[in-house]
Amino acid sequence: MRASGDDGMSEQTPLLVAEDIAAVNEAATEQIQNGNVEIANVDDKPLPVWQIAALCYARWVEPVAFFSIIPYINYMAQENGHLDDADVGFYSGLIESLFSLTQMCVMIIWGKAADRLGRKPVLVFSLVGVSFATALFGLAQTIWQMVFFRCLAGVFAGTIVTIRTMISEHSTSKTQARAFSWFAFSGNLGLLFGPLIGGALADPARQYPGLFGNVRFFLDYPYALPSLVVGVIGLSAVFVTAVWTEETLVRHPASTTSGAEESAAPKPDEYSTWDLINIPGVPIVLYTYGHIMLLAYAYTAIVPVFWFTKVRLGGFEFTSLQMAVMMGLNGASQAVWVLLVLPPLQRRVGTNGVLRACALAYPFFFALSPLLALLLRAGTEASIAAFWVAAPLALCLGCGISMSFTAIQLALNDVSPSPATLGMLNALALSIVSGVRAFSPALFAGLFAVGARTQWLWGYAIWVLLVVLALGFTVVSRYMPDYDEMRRERERAGRL
Repeated sequence: MRASGDDGMSEQTPLLVAEDIAAVNEAATEQIQNGNVEIANVDDKPLPVWQIAALCYARWVEPVAFFSIIPYINYMAQENGHLDDADVGFYSGLIESLFSLTQMCVMIIWGKAADRLGRKPVLVFSLVGVSFATALFGLAQTIWQMVFFRCLAGVFAGTIVTIRTMISEHSTSKTQARAFSWFAFSGNLGLLFGPLIGGALADPARQYPGLFGNVRFFLDYPYALPSLVVGVIGLSAVFVTAVWTEETLVRHPASTTSGAEESAAPKPDEYSTWDLINIPGVPIVLYTYGHIMLLAYAYTAIVPVFWFTKVRLGGFEFTSLQMAVMMGLNGASQAVWVLLVLPPLQRRVGTNGVLRACALAYPFFFALSPLLALLLRAGTEASIAAFWVAAPLALCLGCGISMSFTAIQLALNDVSPSPATLGMLNALALSIVSGVRAFSPALFAGLFAVGARTQWLWGYAIWVLLVVLALGFTVVSRYMPDYDEMRRERERAGRL
């Protein structure tokens, strides 16, 4: 299970605007005309499929750029820094942690820029920056050049905030589940193709000597080809978004109501970050967002090393082929849950219903891993056969928890007091996610290693910790706000 959304990750909704903005995600939109409030029903607005497709393509580029370096970053760091084997993990982890910390520092800045300048210019400019920074990364020849170019890519985190914002503004309460299921699926595709591109094209002179063995450039810069290819892919997204995407920030003329009437209702731009955090419902949704991403990044950090670890130490001891098959099954299962199950389920039980169902499933899903490992540890023919029946089935069913990544985004949309604050809320949420992504992989992978080395609880102590954290989400999910009631209260307040 991956946080495609880490995603780790990076796109959101209305940011900070001085004018009133059409509330696309509300069942009724308040339009102020000649002092009268008219209610316009927008629930039946069709989903602009080609606009969503263009944004999903831009979304696909972000995880491709992030994960394309994973197959070769350790080799690149070792060669550039002349590192011992024991030091490689520290420096590759440092590079990725600083990337996430950089994103955390600039998220809100990009959110404000998109509210003031518009979504489309921020998206296009950010894609240009990410494309060039990613292309330059492969040309780095020292550790600190690698850090610089990776952090430079993190600076252009406006894509993450803006794409989420634009998809929210293109959708309605009836279509947002479908739109964000496509968004999540495109992120999963990026998780698949990024490592494939990086692994297939890294060090081409050595991998494909017949084609590139005599090309001096690729001998001097063995990791330039995958970075340059990803950079070109990024520039194709620049072209698509610049030519075909529509601006979604809708500005309306200032209200003609009297000063007394204007002062009765706060304008969207009057909300500071602190004001937003203190709006009823917002703190619990932001916390839940971070909690879900913590679970996702912890699992994503542990699973590769857990599957690799020897059975006697508490792992599955998969071969490379077995690991690849299970990872493919994981991605396919997430796609089925998000694309086919989530939209009708959300319509039936609501956003909170989806979150609570996932919250109930998380502890059981985490508990299955050590139980399955015990089957392998038993070492009998029957127990091993039982493992290969149960493990793929458990993975397919357990991937249903990935619906929580999309559901919490819908909750963030619903809890926003106005479209002009949704983008800022997205920026806040993604700042939290970037902070979590900066420390959680190293922390949880390290805890797993300690547990395997000490054999505390037979090497399964980390899974006990994950179950406890998952139970915390189970409890928190019971206190999510009632979005329909919040919407009705805002409509009543708007008529006063």
